[in-house]
Amino acid sequence: MKALIYVLTTAVTLLLISQYVPGILVESFYTAIIVAVIWGILGLTVRPILRVLTFPINLLTFGLFSFVLNALIFWFLATFISGFHVYSFLAALEGSLILAVVAWAVRAVFKHEDND
Repeated sequence: MKALIYVLTTAVTLLLISQYVPGILVESFYTAIIVAVIWGILGLTVRPILRVLTFPINLLTFGLFSFVLNALIFWFLATFISGFHVYSFLAALEGSLILAVVAWAVRAVFKHEDND
């Protein structure tokens, strides 16, 4: 059930991001669902590997490189999902930051519910 809520929250956030962040386009809710699912899969598989590989630069930048890494993954998604377009790195950075904040908030809500 939590996974479904994460996917739906991410999809709705992507649709909102495409309305307010110039340079990001999501053509439909179906496309947003596809992007959300693949974003989750990449987050579970590829992102941990990339974090290990980029640990030295992440250490030098006090963790700020992880934002760049998320933006690159976000931008990469747009290269193979039709109906999802990211036109610049700055747009990808903004979009991935917003997604990270929303994901943090959803995790905090679930963590709070688990404690009750």
